[in-house]
Amino acid sequence: MTLSPYEIAIINEVAEAASSLKVRAFVVGGFVRDKLLGRPCVDIDIVCLGDAIELAKAYQSRLSFNPKLSWFKNFGTAHLNVNGYDVEFVGARKESYQAESRNPTVEPGSLQDDQERRDFTINALAFEITTLPVDPHTKLLKSDFTIQIIDPFNGLSDLAEGIIRTPLVPEKTFSDDPLRMMRAIRFASQLGFTISSPTLLGITDASHRIKIISQERITDELNKIMMSAKPSVGLDLLYKTGLLKEIFPPMVDLAGAEYIDGKGHKDNFYHTLQVIDNVCLNTNNLWLRWAALLHDIAKPATKRFEDGIGWTFHGHEVVGGRMVPKIFTKLKLPLAENMRYVRKLVELHLRPISLTKENITDSAIRRLLFDAGEDLEDLMKLCDADITSKNENRVRRYRANFEMVRARLKEVEEKDQIRNWQPPITGELIMETFSLQPCKEVGIIKTFIREAILDGVIENNYDAAFQMMLEKGKEMGFAGERQ
Repeated sequence: MTLSPYEIAIINEVAEAASSLKVRAFVVGGFVRDKLLGRPCVDIDIVCLGDAIELAKAYQSRLSFNPKLSWFKNFGTAHLNVNGYDVEFVGARKESYQAESRNPTVEPGSLQDDQERRDFTINALAFEITTLPVDPHTKLLKSDFTIQIIDPFNGLSDLAEGIIRTPLVPEKTFSDDPLRMMRAIRFASQLGFTISSPTLLGITDASHRIKIISQERITDELNKIMMSAKPSVGLDLLYKTGLLKEIFPPMVDLAGAEYIDGKGHKDNFYHTLQVIDNVCLNTNNLWLRWAALLHDIAKPATKRFEDGIGWTFHGHEVVGGRMVPKIFTKLKLPLAENMRYVRKLVELHLRPISLTKENITDSAIRRLLFDAGEDLEDLMKLCDADITSKNENRVRRYRANFEMVRARLKEVEEKDQIRNWQPPITGELIMETFSLQPCKEVGIIKTFIREAILDGVIENNYDAAFQMMLEKGKEMGFAGERQ
């Protein structure tokens, strides 16, 4: 286990504080797991056999600076941030739960009691806090010193084999906190681990109990799955265990293929998972990943079988866009810019691909540049990721056409400077010219000029736009003068 100088300093100072209070303290959980895996971790959970708040205060008093200490007497916990590390203190405890409650009955316990209440064996690993020997030259832990891991549930073996397993029987672990089912899947997705068969069966059997967990906690885990290197791993596990049906039914509706007269459509659920994984190769943007997740969300609602054609999903991008705000509200995702961004990409995700199927006019390119604006690059990443087929020749053809669209977008953008463009005629100028108050006619004139520029009817400059404004105003019965 490799510890940084900051981590060693924190542990040594806690060790001195624990010694002064004559209490035993242990580092337990995710910090131990991640250090053994060589992953970065800034959360250090410390369990003590005694008063955790007093230990935290004693530790704080030994620091050369004075970080803010927060404590919660009812829960017996304390927290402070030290050099970017979140250090949390808690007394060893055991918990018991009622069947339909997430509020446990808590009482003091031993280290073993505390480890037994942990969610998975790889998170029940601990080591006792004692002063660690430091090499004076490197400031790192001396190479001949080994930290002794306390491992009552063979977590080290599970860590080496890449297995997610509960320390107690899954029924007990998941009954205590049903969110642990999603955490198991999240760890499998983040770490590339396999969930043991009994644990996976336990999740399937208890999936209905996720309903007692708050939406905020569920969505937090879902976002962590979305931010893993390959989200399809976690999303597929959510689907197969029945959790996805409980937390996000519209996603489940995408699954499966239907056949009529020998004609079927692709499984849109697994297509969506592939699109998400494709997007993740090029971005860490959570909301672009959500756009990938939702880009075909309205296909079940728009699915039709047409004789002589087969299965169609006409307008699924428009219907899907209208679904986005409702989904964000239900999942308690942020409803401001992030929702509008996702909706925009869902509504536009067919536009670049559709341009490959027709003679690309400057007008069509200008409209896409205008509608996508500053999100054009993200839209193109989504559309590129949406090219999925088992037919390699078809993929190559689509990609070649797609590159042609990219080239045309660049060409027209350089020529017309349409992206993030605002028409040269403002509503204020229209009202001033025709002595109008705010009214729908102002919007009609403004839209008419914008459409004329996008269609290439007039050039994108003030004089041409002003002249058209005068002509349109005259047609509508308004008189104005050239300025």
